[in-house]
Amino acid sequence: MVSPLPAAAGSALLAALLSAPLGLGAPVWAQASNEAPAASQVATPDSVVGAKGARIYCYMRNAGNTHKVSWEAAYALIKRQNSSLFKTSPEHAAVMITEAVVNNPSAYPDCGKFLGDLFVK
Repeated sequence: MVSPLPAAAGSALLAALLSAPLGLGAPVWAQASNEAPAASQVATPDSVVGAKGARIYCYMRNAGNTHKVSWEAAYALIKRQNSSLFKTSPEHAAVMITEAVVNNPSAYPDCGKFLGDLFVK
């Protein structure tokens, strides 16, 4: 059986827990709002996630895979890589892939011809 802590010990423990840093510097409530977040708190930008999706989609299409399997693989990666509270919609994922290819066509050779397939309903 676990014995309860005396009230004074419980208060001291609670105070110690509340003032303990979370490994990110000052306690969260004490950090100034203009501080840059720690690297572990920064969300992966859409451009990076889109580039990863584009790399998979374009590689698979250039290797002879159909749009369906290439899209499913790329979209699965985009959904997993996105750290947002909300799920990335298929439409947004298609735009992310398209932006990655258009912004850096030399990184995705011969992929432009497949982009239209991302928007066929």
